[in-house]
Amino acid sequence: MRLKKFLAAICAATLLMTGCGSDSGGSDTKDPTSQATIIKLGMISHLNASEKQMEEYLFKVQEKARAKVVNHVPVFFDNLNLMEMGIQSGKVDVISTYKSVADYIIANNDQFEIVNDDWIQGISDNFCFAVKKEDTALKAELDKAINAMKGDGSLDKLIKEYISDVDKGKTPPAVEIPKFEGADTIKVGVTGDLPPLDYVSADGNAAGFNTALLAEVAKRSGKNIEVVNIDSGARAAALSSGQIDVIFWVVVPNADKMPKDIDKPEGVELSEPYFKDEIAHLKLKN
Repeated sequence: MRLKKFLAAICAATLLMTGCGSDSGGSDTKDPTSQATIIKLGMISHLNASEKQMEEYLFKVQEKARAKVVNHVPVFFDNLNLMEMGIQSGKVDVISTYKSVADYIIANNDQFEIVNDDWIQGISDNFCFAVKKEDTALKAELDKAINAMKGDGSLDKLIKEYISDVDKGKTPPAVEIPKFEGADTIKVGVTGDLPPLDYVSADGNAAGFNTALLAEVAKRSGKNIEVVNIDSGARAAALSSGQIDVIFWVVVPNADKMPKDIDKPEGVELSEPYFKDEIAHLKLKN
């Protein structure tokens, strides 16, 4: 009897030390800084989150997915080119982008490959237009055009032509935006940071899916659209200062995984989403 009691006490102590009730799919660790495995993760800078805050968000997402928790330490970059240079130089181990962009990068650089991170599967962001809060008429016009394109199937056709079926090993195709004599002009910022979605060629001309989308918006609104090249890090300032009227934006729709205002500037309204894409991580091949 004494032996049984002694063994039971040993088992109870062992359970307490190892985290009673834990299963193999979850994680017992609640502090990201205690993780032995550290992955430096390159990301485009977020407006409303520091690198440290993003590290905590990513840790929580992994816990929620009941994945093996690894301490991803975000390193922010102002644009995709700098992020690619960062992984090439060893400043970061992995870079975070979107599936369509990852496919484009791999098609043009065979040094890269997709990281099979199960915990990010199904995490996606919505693409939309951002306008100043007071530009209610412009937002309504953009929403009307997007909803009409969804309704008649033309948006799906653009996605198929310029994203799904496009040859990602080639430069995204140029698109001519129609002009209307005497019509009002809308200045739209393009960063070129998300090919084949958002692309600016070496000669400074915008191309790819977003440009095709702008051409369709111009046809439906009867407004002239002027494309303005903007650096990613200056996109919010360009909008708030009036340098541009509209900028392509990405918004986090899953507030249970990430704060919904993590990248929404103050004084800005977002249009109806026109595209959704999943998060993808890339690394250099061994």
